[in-house]
Amino acid sequence: MFPDLTRDDVFRIETRRLWLRWPRAKDGEAIVRLAGERAVAEMTAQIPHPIVPEAIDAFVLDARRANSAGAGLTLALSLRSSPMHLVGLVGIVRRDEEPCAHLGYWLGRPHWGAGLMSEAVAAMIDAYFAYAGGTVLVSSARVVNPASRRVLEKGGFVRTGTETHAFPARGGDLEVDAFRLDRARWLDGERACAPALSAA
Repeated sequence: MFPDLTRDDVFRIETRRLWLRWPRAKDGEAIVRLAGERAVAEMTAQIPHPIVPEAIDAFVLDARRANSAGAGLTLALSLRSSPMHLVGLVGIVRRDEEPCAHLGYWLGRPHWGAGLMSEAVAAMIDAYFAYAGGTVLVSSARVVNPASRRVLEKGGFVRTGTETHAFPARGGDLEVDAFRLDRARWLDGERACAPALSAA
């Protein structure tokens, strides 16, 4: 799905305020601390609460393996002023139940409200369509998470409806708003957040 350019762990995307880089084993503690916070985990469909710290090592290895194979691209978010300190994650992967590539993300609560995730999502959208030649990207946001819906709308995604899915990590069914972005819409630039970015 992703080209050779992204398949080496020196790959990163730089935006105005962020570095998006491959996750590392050293990020595990920050992932447990930030994603494991109830306020963060409950706004997602995939993150369990509490997080089992031992599972994070396997998650990072799986993400790096998928990045290396080009099967997906999961990147750690760091502030440019502190590039070694993870503040969130963003990724594009293929899920068994979905025919299209899926965008997922989370951001640590100390960094909410500053537009950082909109910046990161815009960069990942560009990477998917420009570097990987993607045609369609899908995502979802819990109906109880209006901030996540705004991130997707700023990125140019269009809401396609509300769906109920079984999410074992959350212990039952959850309602999510489904979103879709196709290449034509991306090429038209129909989004509110389009940061300048560079890949290294």
